[in-house]
Amino acid sequence: MRVNSHREWAVSCRDIAGRKRDVTVFVRGGRVVLVAPPGETAIFSPLDIGRLRAALRDAVVDATVDAEE
Repeated sequence: MRVNSHREWAVSCRDIAGRKRDVTVFVRGGRVVLVAPPGETAIFSPLDIGRLRAALRDAVVDATVDAEE
């Protein structure tokens, strides 16, 4: 999982053909946004699902802070 300075999380996955892809999680306007590979199915390993869960948890915390401001 990668986190950039704008609090976006990129979680590795694979598409249905087995190619490496990323699912991106970020917060805008106090809401959590999940961006999947365009037109693709995201397939996660158990470890990557744990990373996605962590990214979503962190994004919810950020969204709560944004909503309170």
